[in-house]
Amino acid sequence: MQRILFILLIGFTPIFSFAQSSFLKEAAAKFNKALITKDTFLLKQLLHKHVTYGHSNGWVETKAEVIKDLVNGKLSYFKIDSKDVQWTVINNVATMRNTSNISFELEGKPGELHLHVVQVWLKTNKGWQLLTRQSTKFEK
Repeated sequence: MQRILFILLIGFTPIFSFAQSSFLKEAAAKFNKALITKDTFLLKQLLHKHVTYGHSNGWVETKAEVIKDLVNGKLSYFKIDSKDVQWTVINNVATMRNTSNISFELEGKPGELHLHVVQVWLKTNKGWQLLTRQSTKFEK
């Protein structure tokens, strides 16, 4: 009986991993879209209460600051194009690394950045939430 249970558990592991990966990819895509559309309802769900959102210039925001700066127009995102995405998932923690091309406006000044980005996602009772994000500039 134990052998059958072991075989069943091993058989379902890839399905579970694939499902988690799918939910993570969906959460990351929703997050980028929420930044662009300034969807504060979705951002409140996807940002962990202890999030640290680090920008390439050293500026670090809390959950409240990310939402406030989008709503008041201090920061607007127009395009977030992520490539070379790599996920690592260990239990309820996931890291995502990618390169991103971002079009934005900061305090009325338009800009474009090419970034290396790392995000740490945490699976909570609310689903996958962004816990940490940090980026650094690179030349194309």
